[in-house]
Amino acid sequence: MTVQTGNAASPLAPDWLSVPADLNALHEPMWAGSVQRNNDGVLTVAGIDVAALKQQFGTPLFVMDEADFRARARAFKDSFDAAFHDICGGVDVYYAGKSFLCTSVVKWVEEEGLRLDTASGGELAVAARAGIPGERVALHGNNKSDAEIHRALDMGLGRIVVDSLDELVRVGAIAHGRGEQAKVMLRLTPGVYAHTHEFIATAHEDQKFGLSMAADSTDSEGLSAAEEAVAAAAAHPGIELLGLHCHIGSQIFEPDGFALAAEKLLRFLAAVQEKYSIELPELDLGGGYGIAYTPVDTPRPAADIATAMAAVVRSTCAELGITSPRISIEPGRAIVGSTTFTLYEVGTLKTVRVDAEGQENVTYPRRYVSVDGGMSDNARPVLYDADYSAILASRTSTASPQLSRVVGKHCESGDIVVRDVYLPEDVAAGDLLAVPGTGAYCWALSSNYNYLARPGVVAVRDGSARLIVRGETEEDLLNRDMGVPND
Repeated sequence: MTVQTGNAASPLAPDWLSVPADLNALHEPMWAGSVQRNNDGVLTVAGIDVAALKQQFGTPLFVMDEADFRARARAFKDSFDAAFHDICGGVDVYYAGKSFLCTSVVKWVEEEGLRLDTASGGELAVAARAGIPGERVALHGNNKSDAEIHRALDMGLGRIVVDSLDELVRVGAIAHGRGEQAKVMLRLTPGVYAHTHEFIATAHEDQKFGLSMAADSTDSEGLSAAEEAVAAAAAHPGIELLGLHCHIGSQIFEPDGFALAAEKLLRFLAAVQEKYSIELPELDLGGGYGIAYTPVDTPRPAADIATAMAAVVRSTCAELGITSPRISIEPGRAIVGSTTFTLYEVGTLKTVRVDAEGQENVTYPRRYVSVDGGMSDNARPVLYDADYSAILASRTSTASPQLSRVVGKHCESGDIVVRDVYLPEDVAAGDLLAVPGTGAYCWALSSNYNYLARPGVVAVRDGSARLIVRGETEEDLLNRDMGVPND
């Protein structure tokens, strides 16, 4: 029987996963800038070690580097402003709040010169509580309620991104009934295929978002839904049509999709200008820029993304003979994702034998490492088959690497935090593990499954840590339970 020994790679590991040369090293693209190990081998962030964070705040815990968040936000703003300065005077960068939002983050976004993208009335409430001016806020959503539309108008939002013809009519009617004009962007689906998971690809035709740019054979004039919406918006007394919007998906590394979407929308904008004499002043090219979740991921720096997109906009506008609209973008994950790691405590461990594919009577070991969180604080692996990595955070180890699967404590076999990772053979109960890249869509998607309280979020900066989102307690969970009716 074959047994994995020493530093040999396990045949059970996926092709992309190699045995790390040093299990104690940090793969920099996955971590915030201040994360390192101290002289005792303990992981630290902004000068504070994880053992101290565990003692003060408990686990699971989202640990965010505030300075790193600010630096990434600033990099997008500065890089895109520089790349587009000669084209349209700079770029409006909207932080995609759906990735992670709280009042502290809204304040950081505003202080770094960014705007805020929201997707619900609740996110608008956070924006209002933080005090960001309404004109610096956008509202998304494919099914906005009347109450959300009214709130957007009450706050004087800088843009409402309209997703359908039905919604366009409803937004216009509500605004007109109030004696106002709603500032509207039209979200189009440019038909660009994004190389990402099916559930986070959003610019192809067969999905819920956006107005199709394809000609409609059922329309008497052969107009696309997008062209019909432009004409309707321009004529509606309750609508101020600002421009066009698109978003091709999330966690995308290849530049081709962004470039093609920009070109298609500029050509559509030029055709609208020629046909209807409507000059739309703004064009939002969305977000979706990928980050490193594992050592094989290769995210592009903000400056590279900006340069590539500017080149396409510059050349396309020159070819079409049009003035470039004001460009905006919506990074979320690319700003917050790598600023944060989740800290867990190890509990039970077990090793199973797994049959080797294509090898009769040969098995290999896989170790299950259970932690005190799971799918309630990171739903992405079960939703999107998302890959993550993990390291031993409370100490260093010279033990041999062992292929491991980090799992949560929920009553679900699919409760997997990290599907495949090499961890030291001597990992034991009470050790701390850190999973990087959890700043985006982990806290935002968190739940109370199995009545687990959702973890807190700690921001660390210059050697001090403070809660920016308090972790829940059992009392919080029970406060909404209205009790057993009296007989």
